[in-house]
Amino acid sequence: MKSTHHTAPRARTLLATALAALLLTGTGCSSKAGSSGSTDDGADGIKTGPGVTGKTIRLGALTDLTGPYATLGKSIVQAQQMWADEVNARGGICDRRIEIVVKDHGYDVQKAVTAYADISADVVALPQVIGSPVMAALLDDIERDKVLTFPQAWAASLLDRDSVQVLGTTYDIDMIAAVDFLTRTKGLAKGDTIGHVYFEGDYGANALEGSKWAAKKAGLKVAGQKIKATDTDLSAQVSALRKEGVKAILISAGPAQTASLVGVAASRGLKVPVVSSAPGYAPQLMKTPAAPALAAMLNVVSAVPAVSSDVAGVHKMVASYKKKYPGSLVDSGVLSGYNAAQVMGTDLKKACENGSLAREDVVKAHRSQSSVDVGLGSPQNFSDKARPASTSTYVHKPDPKAVGAAVNVENAHIAPGVKEYLTSRN
Repeated sequence: MKSTHHTAPRARTLLATALAALLLTGTGCSSKAGSSGSTDDGADGIKTGPGVTGKTIRLGALTDLTGPYATLGKSIVQAQQMWADEVNARGGICDRRIEIVVKDHGYDVQKAVTAYADISADVVALPQVIGSPVMAALLDDIERDKVLTFPQAWAASLLDRDSVQVLGTTYDIDMIAAVDFLTRTKGLAKGDTIGHVYFEGDYGANALEGSKWAAKKAGLKVAGQKIKATDTDLSAQVSALRKEGVKAILISAGPAQTASLVGVAASRGLKVPVVSSAPGYAPQLMKTPAAPALAAMLNVVSAVPAVSSDVAGVHKMVASYKKKYPGSLVDSGVLSGYNAAQVMGTDLKKACENGSLAREDVVKAHRSQSSVDVGLGSPQNFSDKARPASTSTYVHKPDPKAVGAAVNVENAHIAPGVKEYLTSRN
């Protein structure tokens, strides 16, 4: 996942245990999805359907508030509720009040399948679904029901579906940007070897696809190390990469794995630059003993700016969030959730202008937009379902003093080769 997520400081052992669970996967199951339902014309002439009445627009969130992604789920839920409250204070959308129905699946696929069955007949769209295995189990049902869905997952395997929208970049695009960053700024040259530690499954496989493509173009070699989400001690991987003589390391895993990789590498004298996919960094890592090594060695590639960014929309969001939820950590999950909600709002307004809030027409309104800028980062193009919504990547670095414990190093840019790579995939 891009994106990402954060708890209060605690002892390192407990932290590592908690973070190790962040990307544990479940097994997929088929679901009993709700029907897309019939549509009717409202009293105002707007065509409606499931999740829409003359007074309300109901959205759904399949989230994790009690499992390994509980802190992420809390951040996204609160950010999206803040958006709904703001919208409703301005009179709603299409003269209708926004309601968000939140279902906690605890990162359990079967619970998520049941939750989808429970709410699918009563919501028009899903601005939040946490979990790659959850999405894998629900993909066919979401497409059948024409429920516009924004997953908290960024594998390219989720592309090319009308109703599912990966927001921002995909993991492969970010890894191409990571290799470009290393060659431009860290002195890597042709013939050098870079390591890539990656989770098994769609996340790691897609990230590796990008790193291998970019490395080949740059004349570099990739030494891959596939790991499980339960692997939290990466000493063996560090030893293997050291024997390979790597000059840099990429990691596409979770925060616990990033902390272990960087901490062990630093302690063994392998002080090479490390670049993480966005889900591999969380601000609470800067309260652990690995913090000095992370500050010295780590960068993060992401589709969105750091929450400490001076981007006007991000700054405004952070201020509003702090006021509404005093004491809550402002992390990248807040930005991810708020961005998804803002995009959903744009889609609903467009659908209203077109005269229909029926599910399939909300999807059509979404896909009709080729440049959506909600002021939280790069503009996004939703018109080509087979391509990422954005191809621009930011580079962050850890900073314990900053909001969200990260700062921008490089602003959004399209790495050389990205366009060629996307063309080669078609």
